[in-house]
Amino acid sequence: MTVTIDDLASILLEHARDKLAVVDETGTYLYVNEASRSILGYEPDELVGESTRKYIHPDDRQAVADRFEQAGTTGVSSESVRYRHASQHGGWVWLESRITDLPDDTLEGYVVSSRDISEQVAAERDRRDAESRLQTIAGTVGDVLWMFNADWNELLFVNPAYEDVFGQSVDALEADPQSFLDVVHPDDVSRVRDVMRRASAGESVDVEYRVNPDTDYSRWVWVRSEAIVEDGEVDRIVGFTRDVTNRRRRERQLAIMDKLLRHNLRNDLSVILGHAECIAREADDPSRERAEIIYQQGEELLETAAKQREIIELLMEGPVPVPIDFVQVTTDAIETIRDQYPNASIETTCPDAATALAVPEVELAVVELLENAVRHEPRGVPNLSVSVRLRPETVTVAIRDNCPPIPEIEFRILTGDWKMNDVYHTSGLGLWLVYWVVDLSDGHIAFDRSEAGNTITLTLPRDQS
Repeated sequence: MTVTIDDLASILLEHARDKLAVVDETGTYLYVNEASRSILGYEPDELVGESTRKYIHPDDRQAVADRFEQAGTTGVSSESVRYRHASQHGGWVWLESRITDLPDDTLEGYVVSSRDISEQVAAERDRRDAESRLQTIAGTVGDVLWMFNADWNELLFVNPAYEDVFGQSVDALEADPQSFLDVVHPDDVSRVRDVMRRASAGESVDVEYRVNPDTDYSRWVWVRSEAIVEDGEVDRIVGFTRDVTNRRRRERQLAIMDKLLRHNLRNDLSVILGHAECIAREADDPSRERAEIIYQQGEELLETAAKQREIIELLMEGPVPVPIDFVQVTTDAIETIRDQYPNASIETTCPDAATALAVPEVELAVVELLENAVRHEPRGVPNLSVSVRLRPETVTVAIRDNCPPIPEIEFRILTGDWKMNDVYHTSGLGLWLVYWVVDLSDGHIAFDRSEAGNTITLTLPRDQS
């Protein structure tokens, strides 16, 4: 069997994936290939002889007519147009058609090659909607939202908040993407460059520094960035910048007040303790006993002030959780307690290692709980047990003592179940230190009380790296 060129052309036309049609000058279908079935749901014979106008969305008819006119008046020409074509199922299919007016008399009319772009149009619409929402959000939030390429030499996006925070125009930043370094405090530039280098290498980083020479660099910002990796390479860096000037100002004010208070407290208590020692040494028995009480209470007050300082430093520094082996933490804490209280009996149950994510000050919390149990044992024979358990998602540290039950109000205040008032605020800062250390580590603390003793359990997220 011999296949002619005409036969081959006919076969190719009928099996083409694009919808191919011939339309005359009135817009009537003269020929339609088999692709109309898969794209539009129509059999070719259903369309032949029909006017194309009745199948085109009313909003798109003029655009299609204009393209046909342009194709017919410019000689050999191909014009493209996007429009909606009715489908057999009652909906609309987005087509992109190329209209060609042939120069000779081979065909009377226009050749129209169409492909289905419905998914592409839907994706473009979704992208436009997302961009519109992002622009709306970015234009209203006070944070600076930004995106750079991996080398920081191309600005991909920044919202208007940049100008108020940095004191530099968006146009200037777009012209020179690294010009934001010009409005960073000179003493902070090297640190910012280091963070940029780390971000380009794929790290998630955050940093605080001073900006805006118009305010004499009094504006503090907190910057957080994430690297977007594609095909194993950093493609771009996205992040936000938040003005934290007020927070830094409050922290500085609190630090000054804390320093003044501790300085005055320490000096005044030194005078009180000195006089109490003299009275205890020189006075008769009743006065000596009262002086010893004054001295003991003064020492406890100084100890409370020192603990308060640890809490202030913890809260102001805002430590970040890092991988910590709680077996080592527990071992070191127990050694510290045994050095101070040799008569304490402490049993341990631990695996070889148990790494959790916690702030570095977590050992202070474990020491505090152990010391608290030893000091509150009424019979002078502290008997404690410490167990560390490794679970799929968490690491737990349970400390059991033989002390009287912890007053319910002590731990209910910590968990927010009991409001503080002017009458009772808990008896000390130790549990607050423990609570905040655990809270900053994204963990939680649980209390179990009985007449036989107390069990305090710290639960921290396990390091999955």
